[in-house]
Amino acid sequence: MAASSTYDVFLSFRGGDTRYGFAGNLYKALRDRGIHTFMDDEMILKGEVPITALLNAIEESRIAIVVLSQNYASSCFCLDELAVILNCKNKGLHVIPVFYKVDPSDVRHQKGSYGEALTKHQRRFKDMEKVQKWKMALRQVANLSGYHFEDGVGYEYKFIKRIAEDVYHKIIRDSFTHVSDYPIGLDSQVLEVRKLLDFGTEDGVHMIGIHGMGGIGKSTLARAVYNDLIGENFDGLCFLENVRENTNKHGLKHLQSILLSQILGDKDIYFTSMQQGISTIKCRLKMKKVLLILDDVDNPEQLEAVAGGCDWFGPGSRIIITSRNKQLLENHRVTMTYEVKGLNNNDALQLLKWKAFRNEKVDPEYELVLNSLLTYASGLPLALEVIGGSLVGKSIEGWKTTVKQYEMIPKMEILSILKVNFDALEEEEKSVFLDISRFLNVYAPTEVEDILNACYGRSMKHHIGMLVEKSLLKYDYFDNRLTMHDLVRDMCIRIAWEELRKEPGKNSGLWLHKDVIHVSNNTRICESEFNYLDFSKSVKKRIKGWNASSFKRMKTLQKFHKKFQFFNHFLRSSRTLIWFRFSSNCLPSALDNLLKKFENITVMSFDDCKILTHIPDVSDLPNLKELSFKECENLITVHDSVGFLTKLKILRVVGCSKLISFPPLNLNSLEILELSNCSSLENFQRFTTGFKVFFFFVFCFRFYHYKLHDLTQPEYD
Repeated sequence: MAASSTYDVFLSFRGGDTRYGFAGNLYKALRDRGIHTFMDDEMILKGEVPITALLNAIEESRIAIVVLSQNYASSCFCLDELAVILNCKNKGLHVIPVFYKVDPSDVRHQKGSYGEALTKHQRRFKDMEKVQKWKMALRQVANLSGYHFEDGVGYEYKFIKRIAEDVYHKIIRDSFTHVSDYPIGLDSQVLEVRKLLDFGTEDGVHMIGIHGMGGIGKSTLARAVYNDLIGENFDGLCFLENVRENTNKHGLKHLQSILLSQILGDKDIYFTSMQQGISTIKCRLKMKKVLLILDDVDNPEQLEAVAGGCDWFGPGSRIIITSRNKQLLENHRVTMTYEVKGLNNNDALQLLKWKAFRNEKVDPEYELVLNSLLTYASGLPLALEVIGGSLVGKSIEGWKTTVKQYEMIPKMEILSILKVNFDALEEEEKSVFLDISRFLNVYAPTEVEDILNACYGRSMKHHIGMLVEKSLLKYDYFDNRLTMHDLVRDMCIRIAWEELRKEPGKNSGLWLHKDVIHVSNNTRICESEFNYLDFSKSVKKRIKGWNASSFKRMKTLQKFHKKFQFFNHFLRSSRTLIWFRFSSNCLPSALDNLLKKFENITVMSFDDCKILTHIPDVSDLPNLKELSFKECENLITVHDSVGFLTKLKILRVVGCSKLISFPPLNLNSLEILELSNCSSLENFQRFTTGFKVFFFFVFCFRFYHYKLHDLTQPEYD
């Protein structure tokens, strides 16, 4: 299965037999144990959800529990579902059968109620191949190791508890996080941190800090300690990565939601205020033994929001905080701290060899140069990785040339060390690298490739691979995204700002709010082709809003806050615009004007736009192929023109809780429709079919009486 699964467990059962009894109680026990479990909603009525949605949930799960009850085999839908589950078993899905008041041999040999049900299916269907497939699936599942509950033998609640505990420990064993490609010099440091965690009483709540300079390996050490601890009997686990970055992007309430979601296994947790989140965390976790990692904390508010004190958590809990700021830890009354030290020469040399040669043994002629390079990295793992990555495949002469460049840099000037590797890139690689740094934490790799393709007119996949090879970028397999160390990102910001100061009008792209203001004081803004504007939480504190005075010296800007004429100038040669968390109160008129400027646009996303109230007329976008508006919580209406985009292939409408109606869709080109978590939707008219893939989550609707024609209806009970 995928490295990052949507669900821990998919629960398959015969609704008429066990929905309100065994299966419902098992679902609750799993959720109470913090296991994210998929169970079709009890309000789903027969025939209203296409099988595609449920099959998608199976493929996105790590474990499937199949509750084989008395009448399981009488449902064609259950048998189809079982066949898919066993097919996914070959792709890594772990399947656990539960024989609930049925004999496993009856399932294996199709006797009793199972034999009767299959006999009826044989009479009903002319397709004997399908019936044979069901029989084979039943034999396969009956041969798997699982659980057997016999009527009158033992307490059912104890049986359910045992399943939940076993599944929990199975998930824990498989939950190791990726530490590092080359985890060198970590073992001794893990032992030191474990000593701090084990200090005092076993039942006490221990909160410790890990601190040190950027790039020293705090996060790597925290992941290694996490892996070392997860085998212990914790009630819940949570590794909150990139706290500083995620706070800036999403706010503290988001962090609180993620914390409880991971520990409790409840996906739908939202808070209206930080104080509400604090109260809920204290209430829900005060009796739970948890392992919590808070990675890269830089503000006291972050700690106050998610880990205000040891009394928030149950006995035996372990809380680990990483930060560059030791004083911040001390101010939060974290008395036990560990300072991460740079690698010693032996470990540093080993890491450099592995990074540059993928081997610990190297040609002796490189030894002298290798040792001289250690001086400039000063034991800093990030610097060693980047230096080693830049030397892959180079001759000894190339190595010596690189050493000469480092000789001109003062010791520990890490950003200057990183820039040497940037300067060694080809010009187009540099451009791609700077562009990726503008949006790498927002999009998946495939989306990054699509955006770069729009900018450059051809695929940049090879360049991305080269940047990963040189350790300037990393690929996070678990979260399916490109990542970059924040020091590397700091280097990119410095380069972009230096470029901007030299030639304001010829910059490769606008990035930060100050860049736009800086360029707006010049007259050549239209030469920028790639523009990414990030108005995150921290920026909003410094900029209260867009208005004409912010651009008072721009000659072509007039009455920006009324007529939005800024875009008329700004977009004239811009090929790609990413405006992150746009917060101007002039959005409606701005959006109407904006859409008219991009008649050749193929992809448009309004995801996470909290102030969007309506999707305007898009008839001026005849080439649009993909349209997405996810988590637009104030979106109420969608213009009818969306239903007549003749080239539209993908339409995603997710988490728009105030959306009331949806226009009819006359879209023969449409391949994917994803419509979910729109709880206020009251009107969804019929549409022309032609779908190749179709996702549709009916349980998100307020009512369920209509049918979707020309679609195969699955059998539900």
